Amino acid sequence: MKYLFLLLPLFSFAQQTQSVDFKSVSAKLSIDVVEKSVTGQADYDFDVLKTIDTIKIDAQNMTFTNVKVNNNTINYLNTGKQLQLLYHFEKSTNKLTFEYTAKPKQTLYFVGSEATNNLQIWTQGQGKYTSHWFPSFDDMNEKLVFNMSVVFDKTYQVISNGVVKSKEPAGGDKQLWNYTMQHPMSSYLLMIAIGKFDKQVQTASSGIALEMYYRPEDADKFEPTYRYSKQIFDFFEKEIGIPYQWEIYKQVPVRDFLYAGMENTSATIFAQDYVVDTIGFNDRNYINVNAHELAHQWFGDLVTAKSGKDHWLQEGFATYYALLAEQEIFGDDHFNQEMYTIAEQLQRAAKTDTIPILNEKASSLSFYQKGAWALHVLREGVGADKFRTAIKNYLQKYSFTNVDTDNFLGEINKVSDYDTKTFKKRWLESSGFEVKEALALLKKNKFMQEYFEVSEMKDIPFAKKKKQFGKLLDSKVFYPVKEEIVYQLQDVPFAEKADLLRKAMHTNDTHLRQSIAQNLKEIPEVFRKDYETFLSDPSYITREIALNVLWSQFAEGRKDLLDKTKDWVGFNDNNLRILWLAMALSTKDYETDKKVGFYEELLDYASPKFESSTRQNAIANLMYLNKNDENYLPYIVNGLASHKWQFVKFSRDKIRLLLKNKNHKTYFETLLTKIPESEQLQLNKLLKE
Repeated sequence: MKYLFLLLPLFSFAQQTQSVDFKSVSAKLSIDVVEKSVTGQADYDFDVLKTIDTIKIDAQNMTFTNVKVNNNTINYLNTGKQLQLLYHFEKSTNKLTFEYTAKPKQTLYFVGSEATNNLQIWTQGQGKYTSHWFPSFDDMNEKLVFNMSVVFDKTYQVISNGVVKSKEPAGGDKQLWNYTMQHPMSSYLLMIAIGKFDKQVQTASSGIALEMYYRPEDADKFEPTYRYSKQIFDFFEKEIGIPYQWEIYKQVPVRDFLYAGMENTSATIFAQDYVVDTIGFNDRNYINVNAHELAHQWFGDLVTAKSGKDHWLQEGFATYYALLAEQEIFGDDHFNQEMYTIAEQLQRAAKTDTIPILNEKASSLSFYQKGAWALHVLREGVGADKFRTAIKNYLQKYSFTNVDTDNFLGEINKVSDYDTKTFKKRWLESSGFEVKEALALLKKNKFMQEYFEVSEMKDIPFAKKKKQFGKLLDSKVFYPVKEEIVYQLQDVPFAEKADLLRKAMHTNDTHLRQSIAQNLKEIPEVFRKDYETFLSDPSYITREIALNVLWSQFAEGRKDLLDKTKDWVGFNDNNLRILWLAMALSTKDYETDKKVGFYEELLDYASPKFESSTRQNAIANLMYLNKNDENYLPYIVNGLASHKWQFVKFSRDKIRLLLKNKNHKTYFETLLTKIPESEQLQLNKLLKE
């Protein structure tokens, strides 16, 4: 019976879509920062296709007033999960109007505060969560045109789907932003982002405006953050063969975003972590996420899967096309290296990850990475030109509708005699990973052939391969081959490999030098000066590794090392600054008159003023410095109420560890009476475990 119960809501909605067609909605919303609430009015246009007595709109924990159809008050039921219109609807065209209030517990997030001048408000509706802040449709098969108007403080930027048609005064310091769209989309793609943003606008070759937002304080990071954005956009329009359909394309980074990015129609939201300077670009750039979310504007937004079973039609496609974009930018060797890395992941996971792609319970690795490999196999089997033709036909035929895997494969069958039935069975309906087929495709690339040859030399005595290693390090072969050489040098005595290490370092390849920094376990005194050059590498990761190693292994040089690196900051999580503060506090006799200030700065990074990644980093270092320190404990408890599950898990795990200490347990029990209710609830659960 429970399985029947689970199927009923979907079956019920499927019946509704056969009887009712929602066309569009125009809404006017006002967001209250203090109450963390939304109030609004909505006007839905819909056609009744055949007689129906109840029409349902998903709405989580909302209140409704003035519910009318065609300006007539009707009976309705608010179940707490749905607004149900109770009326004998005949075949007709109608307008539904209502007012509502919501205080979302999820999906609409308030980050930072006006007091600290870092307030941001943003949504994340992936799946079926938009109904927590706007009455809409959890089923992605219901597509309609959204036109959103938002009232908010005029000193902020308000971003939503579509084009800004107008901005109007809304009384006092308020302004009304009016956004309109031309084409329908699923409700999960509806978005709002509000914050203190500046923007730059570029124009694609096709004339589409590309609006790229950033915080004013990140102006110097604009170019490295959005590098290649226009090139990726132009490449996709050419490669996919279907023009971008959404009038405008916006991208906005937000603090403490739940994922890397989200492909809301015409307006991608992505994590602030990808806002980088020229050094950070070499470690953690936005390129792949940028291309992935943009690809979704075709695969997911324009053409949407009918159900979770066909989720790979969105994520597999976006993953693969992002890799094609990287191939366009960085070349074939880079592309094949990325495909090989994914293949290794899939091969390792295949032992335990046994659910095939065409199953709504498949893992993210299957939907994304295995889906990308399946498309690569298909593209290679069909041929790139025929594959492009099939993709173009597929998108043209099913634009603004929902599809399944057979719809896609049907278009492949029209342009090729490739055996899609066998492909579907082996790649989409079976578990495991087709290693031999993947390796055969990879070995078409000369670089991959060289990489495999070097990898197979790991058991050959060093003396027999040293000469060949030297030649390869002097060659222009792609850097992963040289990284493999460095890896194989790990257990070779330093004196025997020193000349090869120096040769590798002198290539000045950032990736290769980082590999040396990571794989060299102990630094001989004769190599110390060479190793210290890593401190100047254009990589925050390499610098962090080198700082850690040099501080740990050369105690007598700590003061000079700290003086040299005292102005380092690093990524958005302040990784280098936080590490430096911990080292400065741990180094005896180093600037003793400033240690209180160092500690206060480190403690401040653990406070709610900062993003969770910074806070987590600071808390981990504070715990390392002094497990009995109680000053950071309120901050780790505050983490229990975070909207970001990763920070919640970190906080929960650390508190469990601390509760083993009686003094800490007593402190936490005392703290219960002094913290907000949301934190009390979570802490109390841990205390009762």
